[in-house]
Amino acid sequence: MEQINVGIIGSSYAAKFHARSYQECPDVNVVAVAARNEENLKDFCKNFKLTKFYSDYRKMLEVEDIQMVSVCVPNSLHKEVVIQAANAGKHVVCEKPLATTLEDCDEMIEACQENKVKLMYAEDFIFAPAIIRAKSIFEEGAIGNTLYIKARSSHSGSRSIYAQKLKYAGGGVLLHHGIHAVSTVMWLKEKSVIEVVGKTSKGSEGNLIHPEFEGEDWAAGILTFSDNTFSIIQSDYVTKGGSEHRFEMYGTKGNIRVNFTHSSPLLVYSSEGYKYAMDKAETTKGWTFPVVDEEKYVGYRDEIRHFVDCAKYNKEIKPGARAEDGREALEIVLAIYESAKESKPIKIK
Repeated sequence: MEQINVGIIGSSYAAKFHARSYQECPDVNVVAVAARNEENLKDFCKNFKLTKFYSDYRKMLEVEDIQMVSVCVPNSLHKEVVIQAANAGKHVVCEKPLATTLEDCDEMIEACQENKVKLMYAEDFIFAPAIIRAKSIFEEGAIGNTLYIKARSSHSGSRSIYAQKLKYAGGGVLLHHGIHAVSTVMWLKEKSVIEVVGKTSKGSEGNLIHPEFEGEDWAAGILTFSDNTFSIIQSDYVTKGGSEHRFEMYGTKGNIRVNFTHSSPLLVYSSEGYKYAMDKAETTKGWTFPVVDEEKYVGYRDEIRHFVDCAKYNKEIKPGARAEDGREALEIVLAIYESAKESKPIKIK
Protein backbone atom coordinates (compact mmCIF):
# COMPACT_ATOMS: atom_id res chain seq x y z
CA MET A 1 0.00 0.00 0.00
CA GLU A 2 1.85 3.09 -1.24
CA GLN A 3 -0.84 5.54 -0.12
CA ILE A 4 -3.39 5.20 2.66
CA ASN A 5 -6.75 6.93 2.37
CA VAL A 6 -8.17 8.45 5.53
CA GLY A 7 -11.61 9.72 6.45
CA ILE A 8 -12.26 12.00 9.40
CA ILE A 9 -15.48 11.73 11.38
CA GLY A 10 -16.13 15.04 13.13
CA SER A 11 -15.15 18.57 12.12
CA SER A 12 -14.37 20.51 15.29
CA TYR A 13 -11.36 20.98 17.54
CA ALA A 14 -9.76 17.51 17.63
CA ALA A 15 -10.61 16.79 13.99
CA LYS A 16 -8.55 19.80 12.94
CA PHE A 17 -5.51 18.56 14.84
CA HIS A 18 -5.88 15.18 13.16
CA ALA A 19 -6.29 16.69 9.70
CA ARG A 20 -3.23 18.93 10.03
CA SER A 21 -1.14 16.01 11.26
CA TYR A 22 -2.31 13.72 8.45
CA GLN A 23 -1.35 16.40 5.93
CA GLU A 24 2.22 16.19 7.23
CA CYS A 25 2.34 12.54 6.11
CA PRO A 26 3.30 12.31 2.41
CA ASP A 27 1.81 8.82 2.12
CA VAL A 28 -1.65 9.83 3.39
CA ASN A 29 -4.63 11.18 1.49
CA VAL A 30 -7.39 12.70 3.59
CA VAL A 31 -10.17 12.00 1.13
CA ALA A 32 -13.37 12.92 2.99
CA VAL A 33 -14.91 14.24 6.18
CA ALA A 34 -18.26 13.51 7.80
CA ALA A 35 -20.02 15.67 10.39
CA ARG A 36 -23.50 16.75 11.40
CA ASN A 37 -22.78 20.46 11.89
CA GLU A 38 -23.19 21.94 8.42
CA GLU A 39 -21.36 25.19 9.19
CA ASN A 40 -18.37 23.41 10.75
CA LEU A 41 -18.34 20.95 7.87
CA LYS A 42 -18.13 23.70 5.25
CA ASP A 43 -15.35 25.50 7.12
CA PHE A 44 -13.44 22.26 7.58
CA CYS A 45 -13.59 21.44 3.86
CA LYS A 46 -12.47 24.95 2.97
CA ASN A 47 -9.56 24.95 5.42
CA PHE A 48 -8.29 21.50 4.39
CA LYS A 49 -9.23 21.68 0.70
CA LEU A 50 -11.56 18.69 0.78
CA THR A 51 -14.19 18.20 -1.89
CA LYS A 52 -15.94 15.15 -0.45
CA PHE A 53 -18.05 15.53 2.64
CA TYR A 54 -20.99 13.77 4.28
CA SER A 55 -23.60 14.66 6.88
CA ASP A 56 -23.90 10.94 7.67
CA TYR A 57 -20.60 9.21 8.41
CA ARG A 58 -22.11 5.84 7.50
CA LYS A 59 -22.46 6.99 3.90
CA MET A 60 -18.78 7.91 3.86
CA LEU A 61 -17.84 4.45 5.14
CA GLU A 62 -19.95 2.83 2.41
CA VAL A 63 -18.89 4.99 -0.54
CA GLU A 64 -15.31 6.02 -0.09
CA ASP A 65 -12.19 3.91 -0.59
CA ILE A 66 -10.85 4.44 2.91
CA GLN A 67 -8.44 2.28 4.93
CA MET A 68 -8.48 4.27 8.19
CA VAL A 69 -10.71 6.76 9.99
CA SER A 70 -10.22 9.21 12.82
CA VAL A 71 -13.14 9.35 15.22
CA CYS A 72 -13.39 12.90 16.59
CA VAL A 73 -17.01 13.06 17.73
CA PRO A 74 -18.55 13.61 21.19
CA ASN A 75 -17.55 10.99 23.76
CA SER A 76 -21.00 9.43 23.93
CA LEU A 77 -20.85 8.56 20.21
CA HIS A 78 -17.47 6.80 20.23
CA LYS A 79 -18.91 3.32 20.65
CA GLU A 80 -21.42 3.63 17.82
CA VAL A 81 -18.99 5.17 15.33
CA VAL A 82 -16.06 2.87 16.12
CA ILE A 83 -18.18 -0.26 15.74
CA GLN A 84 -19.66 0.97 12.46
CA ALA A 85 -16.17 1.74 11.14
CA ALA A 86 -14.86 -1.65 12.25
CA ASN A 87 -17.78 -3.41 10.56
CA ALA A 88 -16.88 -1.52 7.39
CA GLY A 89 -13.33 -2.90 7.61
CA LYS A 90 -11.59 0.36 8.55
CA HIS A 91 -8.72 0.79 10.99
CA VAL A 92 -9.79 3.25 13.67
CA VAL A 93 -8.10 6.08 15.55
CA CYS A 94 -10.39 7.06 18.44
CA GLU A 95 -10.00 10.29 20.40
CA LYS A 96 -9.89 10.22 24.19
CA PRO A 97 -11.67 9.03 26.23
CA LEU A 98 -12.04 5.71 24.45
CA ALA A 99 -15.68 5.55 25.61
CA THR A 100 -17.83 6.54 28.56
CA THR A 101 -18.39 3.06 30.02
CA LEU A 102 -16.21 -0.03 30.33
CA GLU A 103 -18.93 -2.09 28.66
CA ASP A 104 -18.75 0.18 25.60
CA CYS A 105 -14.95 -0.19 25.54
CA ASP A 106 -15.27 -3.96 25.55
CA GLU A 107 -17.77 -3.95 22.67
CA MET A 108 -15.54 -1.63 20.63
CA ILE A 109 -12.45 -3.78 21.21
CA GLU A 110 -14.37 -6.95 20.37
CA ALA A 111 -15.78 -5.47 17.14
CA CYS A 112 -12.33 -4.43 15.95
CA GLN A 113 -10.84 -7.82 16.80
CA GLU A 114 -13.64 -9.65 14.99
CA ASN A 115 -13.18 -7.49 11.88
CA LYS A 116 -9.37 -7.78 12.07
CA VAL A 117 -8.82 -4.02 12.16
CA LYS A 118 -6.72 -1.98 14.57
CA LEU A 119 -8.27 0.23 17.25
CA MET A 120 -5.84 2.95 18.26
CA TYR A 121 -6.32 5.15 21.34
CA ALA A 122 -5.37 8.75 20.59
CA GLU A 123 -3.47 9.78 23.71
CA ASP A 124 -1.14 12.33 22.14
CA PHE A 125 0.89 13.17 25.26
CA ILE A 126 2.77 9.87 25.17
CA PHE A 127 4.12 11.03 21.80
CA ALA A 128 5.10 14.50 23.05
CA PRO A 129 8.89 14.97 22.77
CA ALA A 130 9.25 16.36 26.31
CA ILE A 131 7.38 13.44 27.88
CA ILE A 132 9.33 10.88 25.85
CA ARG A 133 12.62 12.50 26.85
CA ALA A 134 11.60 12.60 30.51
CA LYS A 135 10.78 8.90 30.47
CA SER A 136 14.10 8.02 28.84
CA ILE A 137 15.96 9.95 31.55
CA PHE A 138 14.31 8.24 34.48
CA GLU A 139 14.61 4.85 32.75
CA GLU A 140 18.39 5.45 32.74
CA GLY A 141 18.19 5.60 36.52
CA ALA A 142 18.90 9.32 36.77
CA ILE A 143 16.39 9.88 39.58
CA GLY A 144 16.71 6.46 41.18
CA ASN A 145 13.54 4.59 42.05
CA THR A 146 10.41 6.53 41.20
CA LEU A 147 8.41 7.16 44.37
CA TYR A 148 5.47 9.19 43.12
CA ILE A 149 4.26 11.16 40.11
CA LYS A 150 2.21 14.34 40.16
CA ALA A 151 0.16 15.08 37.05
CA ARG A 152 -2.09 18.03 36.28
CA SER A 153 -4.27 18.80 33.24
CA SER A 154 -6.28 21.99 33.53
CA HIS A 155 -7.70 25.01 31.75
CA SER A 156 -10.53 27.52 32.17
CA GLY A 157 -13.30 25.40 30.67
CA SER A 158 -14.62 24.44 27.28
CA ARG A 159 -17.26 26.50 25.49
CA SER A 160 -18.57 23.38 23.73
CA ILE A 161 -21.90 21.95 24.84
CA TYR A 162 -20.36 18.53 24.17
CA ALA A 163 -18.03 19.09 27.13
CA GLN A 164 -20.65 20.70 29.35
CA LYS A 165 -23.51 18.19 29.15
CA LEU A 166 -23.23 14.73 30.70
CA LYS A 167 -25.23 13.05 27.95
CA TYR A 168 -22.47 13.99 25.49
CA ALA A 169 -19.30 14.04 27.62
CA GLY A 170 -20.13 11.20 30.02
CA GLY A 171 -18.43 13.03 32.88
CA GLY A 172 -16.85 16.28 33.90
CA VAL A 173 -13.32 17.65 33.63
CA LEU A 174 -11.63 14.45 34.80
CA LEU A 175 -13.12 12.28 32.05
CA HIS A 176 -13.13 14.87 29.31
CA HIS A 177 -9.71 16.43 29.98
CA GLY A 178 -7.93 14.93 33.00
CA ILE A 179 -7.81 11.52 31.35
CA HIS A 180 -4.73 12.95 29.58
CA ALA A 181 -2.98 12.96 32.95
CA VAL A 182 -4.22 9.48 33.87
CA SER A 183 -3.20 7.90 30.56
CA THR A 184 0.22 9.55 30.57
CA VAL A 185 1.00 8.55 34.15
CA MET A 186 0.04 4.95 33.37
CA TRP A 187 2.42 4.97 30.40
CA LEU A 188 5.23 6.53 32.43
CA LYS A 189 4.81 4.21 35.40
CA GLU A 190 4.12 0.89 33.61
CA LYS A 191 2.51 -0.57 36.73
CA SER A 192 -1.10 -1.47 37.44
CA VAL A 193 -3.21 0.61 39.81
CA ILE A 194 -4.62 -1.31 42.77
CA GLU A 195 -6.52 1.45 44.61
CA VAL A 196 -7.79 4.99 44.08
CA VAL A 197 -9.05 7.73 46.36
CA GLY A 198 -10.98 10.53 44.69
CA LYS A 199 -12.50 13.93 45.36
CA THR A 200 -14.49 16.10 42.94
CA SER A 201 -16.66 19.16 42.92
CA LYS A 202 -20.32 18.23 42.79
CA GLY A 203 -21.28 19.33 39.29
CA SER A 204 -23.77 22.00 38.24
CA GLU A 205 -24.60 24.22 41.26
CA GLY A 206 -21.95 22.45 43.34
CA ASN A 207 -19.10 23.41 41.01
CA LEU A 208 -16.43 25.92 41.96
CA ILE A 209 -17.12 28.44 39.18
CA HIS A 210 -19.02 26.64 36.39
CA PRO A 211 -22.69 26.02 37.29
CA GLU A 212 -23.40 25.63 33.56
CA PHE A 213 -21.34 22.40 33.53
CA GLU A 214 -23.33 19.31 34.52
CA GLY A 215 -20.13 17.44 35.39
CA GLU A 216 -17.48 18.47 37.90
CA ASP A 217 -15.15 21.40 37.20
CA TRP A 218 -12.49 20.21 39.69
CA ALA A 219 -11.22 16.71 40.45
CA ALA A 220 -8.31 14.95 42.10
CA GLY A 221 -7.31 11.36 42.63
CA ILE A 222 -4.60 9.50 44.51
CA LEU A 223 -3.51 6.31 42.76
CA THR A 224 -1.73 3.46 44.52
CA PHE A 225 0.30 1.23 42.21
CA SER A 226 1.10 -2.44 42.56
CA ASP A 227 4.62 -1.57 43.78
CA ASN A 228 3.13 0.57 46.59
CA THR A 229 4.18 3.87 45.03
CA PHE A 230 1.76 6.67 44.27
CA SER A 231 0.49 9.22 41.80
CA ILE A 232 -1.54 12.37 42.41
CA ILE A 233 -3.83 13.29 39.52
CA GLN A 234 -5.49 16.72 39.41
CA SER A 235 -7.65 18.34 36.74
CA ASP A 236 -9.89 21.39 36.65
CA TYR A 237 -11.73 23.96 34.58
CA VAL A 238 -10.77 26.85 36.87
CA THR A 239 -7.21 27.55 35.66
CA LYS A 240 -6.83 30.79 33.71
CA GLY A 241 -4.13 31.55 31.14
CA GLY A 242 -4.46 28.62 28.74
CA SER A 243 -4.14 24.85 28.98
CA GLU A 244 -1.78 23.71 31.71
CA HIS A 245 -0.21 20.27 31.67
CA ARG A 246 2.42 19.42 34.27
CA PHE A 247 4.09 16.11 35.06
CA GLU A 248 6.51 15.75 37.97
CA MET A 249 8.38 12.53 38.76
CA TYR A 250 10.04 12.22 42.17
CA GLY A 251 12.62 9.56 42.89
CA THR A 252 15.15 8.49 45.49
CA LYS A 253 17.96 10.36 43.68
CA GLY A 254 16.25 13.31 42.01
CA ASN A 255 13.19 14.56 40.19
CA ILE A 256 12.03 15.49 36.70
CA ARG A 257 9.49 18.16 35.86
CA VAL A 258 7.71 18.64 32.54
CA ASN A 259 5.65 21.79 32.06
CA PHE A 260 3.67 22.16 28.86
CA THR A 261 2.32 25.56 29.89
CA HIS A 262 5.03 28.14 29.35
CA SER A 263 7.79 26.25 27.58
CA SER A 264 7.46 28.25 24.37
CA PRO A 265 10.68 29.93 23.21
CA LEU A 266 8.58 32.92 22.13
CA LEU A 267 7.64 35.81 24.37
CA VAL A 268 5.35 38.44 22.88
CA TYR A 269 3.96 41.71 24.18
CA SER A 270 0.92 43.10 22.36
CA SER A 271 -1.48 45.86 23.39
CA GLU A 272 -3.80 44.89 20.52
CA GLY A 273 -3.71 41.12 20.78
CA TYR A 274 -3.36 38.60 17.98
CA LYS A 275 -5.21 35.55 16.65
CA TYR A 276 -3.91 32.57 18.65
CA ALA A 277 -1.39 31.98 21.42
CA MET A 278 -2.16 28.54 22.83
CA ASP A 279 -5.06 26.23 23.57
CA LYS A 280 -7.72 27.83 25.81
CA ALA A 281 -5.78 31.08 26.31
CA GLU A 282 -8.38 33.73 27.20
CA THR A 283 -6.41 36.66 25.77
CA THR A 284 -3.42 37.49 23.61
CA LYS A 285 -2.96 40.98 25.03
CA GLY A 286 -0.02 41.86 27.24
CA TRP A 287 2.85 39.40 27.64
CA THR A 288 2.08 35.98 26.17
CA PHE A 289 3.87 32.77 25.21
CA PRO A 290 2.57 31.70 21.76
CA VAL A 291 3.09 27.99 21.26
CA VAL A 292 5.40 26.92 18.43
CA ASP A 293 4.49 23.95 16.21
CA GLU A 294 1.64 22.84 18.45
CA GLU A 295 1.00 19.54 16.64
CA LYS A 296 4.58 18.46 17.36
CA TYR A 297 4.67 20.01 20.83
CA VAL A 298 1.73 18.02 22.24
CA GLY A 299 2.47 14.85 20.28
CA TYR A 300 -0.28 14.91 17.65
CA ARG A 301 2.03 14.74 14.64
CA ASP A 302 4.12 11.80 15.85
CA GLU A 303 0.99 10.08 17.16
CA ILE A 304 -0.70 10.23 13.75
CA ARG A 305 2.49 9.16 11.97
CA HIS A 306 2.68 6.12 14.24
CA PHE A 307 -0.97 5.21 13.67
CA VAL A 308 -0.54 5.48 9.90
CA ASP A 309 2.45 3.14 10.07
CA CYS A 310 0.46 0.68 12.22
CA ALA A 311 -2.30 0.56 9.62
CA LYS A 312 -0.04 0.63 6.58
CA TYR A 313 2.62 -1.85 7.69
CA ASN A 314 0.67 -3.84 10.30
CA LYS A 315 2.95 -2.62 13.07
CA GLU A 316 2.27 -3.17 16.75
CA ILE A 317 0.55 -0.22 18.44
CA LYS A 318 2.71 1.57 20.98
CA PRO A 319 1.91 0.76 24.63
CA GLY A 320 -0.21 3.58 26.00
CA ALA A 321 -1.99 3.99 22.65
CA ARG A 322 -3.68 0.59 22.51
CA ALA A 323 -7.43 0.27 23.02
CA GLU A 324 -6.75 -1.71 26.19
CA ASP A 325 -4.76 1.24 27.55
CA GLY A 326 -7.69 3.55 26.88
CA ARG A 327 -9.96 1.14 28.72
CA GLU A 328 -7.59 1.03 31.70
CA ALA A 329 -7.47 4.84 31.89
CA LEU A 330 -11.26 4.98 31.83
CA GLU A 331 -11.47 2.36 34.58
CA ILE A 332 -9.30 4.55 36.81
CA VAL A 333 -11.33 7.69 36.07
CA LEU A 334 -14.58 5.88 36.88
CA ALA A 335 -13.06 4.55 40.10
CA ILE A 336 -12.09 8.10 41.13
CA TYR A 337 -15.70 9.15 40.52
CA GLU A 338 -16.96 6.24 42.59
CA SER A 339 -14.54 7.04 45.41
CA ALA A 340 -15.63 10.68 45.44
CA LYS A 341 -19.29 9.67 45.51
CA GLU A 342 -18.91 7.01 48.21
CA SER A 343 -16.22 8.87 50.21
CA LYS A 344 -14.04 5.78 50.46
CA PRO A 345 -11.07 4.13 48.68
CA ILE A 346 -11.93 1.96 45.70
CA LYS A 347 -9.98 -1.20 44.92
CA ILE A 348 -9.10 -1.89 41.29
CA LYS A 349 -9.44 -5.54 40.32
